[in-house]
Amino acid sequence: MDEEISIINSNSRNDKIKNFIFDNKNKIISSIIIILTVIVGFYSFDKYKINKKKKISEDFNLATIEYSENLKDETISRLIDIINEKDPTYSPLSLYFIIDNKLILDQDQINSFFNILINKTALDNEIKNLVIYKKALYNADQSSEGDLLSTLNPLINSKSVWKSHALYLMAEYFYAKEQNQKAKEFFNQIISSENPNPDIRLQAEKRLKRDFSE
Repeated sequence: MDEEISIINSNSRNDKIKNFIFDNKNKIISSIIIILTVIVGFYSFDKYKINKKKKISEDFNLATIEYSENLKDETISRLIDIINEKDPTYSPLSLYFIIDNKLILDQDQINSFFNILINKTALDNEIKNLVIYKKALYNADQSSEGDLLSTLNPLINSKSVWKSHALYLMAEYFYAKEQNQKAKEFFNQIISSENPNPDIRLQAEKRLKRDFSE
């Protein structure tokens, strides 16, 4: 008797499953298609990103290896294209190459490239902080006190590994302008800050002893 009941229940479950599949076959097929589409799309997008990264790498290497005065305009064009790709690795390297080799002297244009990296490129946090520091360093000679502080404040008010560098740049900025009290304050901030860069701290201590000791 129990065996017969078990067989009936099993048949009933199978019938329910068959009926459910039959009644919802369109939804099930649609769900399967959607899942397969997502999987294929994800794979295709991932492959696209890999291929794109490879092309950007090849373009950067080609532009920098083949650089010469005769190919200056072509090199600049290639590197600007790479900056506009907003690649976390090669966009910053392209801008640094332009600056180091003085390929573009227009300060506003260089700053627009810095802004692309800082505001529109998915950089790791400390890489972004490095770009901010380099922007401040690039502009330091022409910047007002307010502009330089505005650029460096994200580092000064953080625990970034570039905080000590930012403080030292501000100290040197004020010292060059003979605003010794402000310079001294920034040198002291380096020494009193938590986990300062040891080399920067040593330089700050030397400067305080040499130029600010009473």
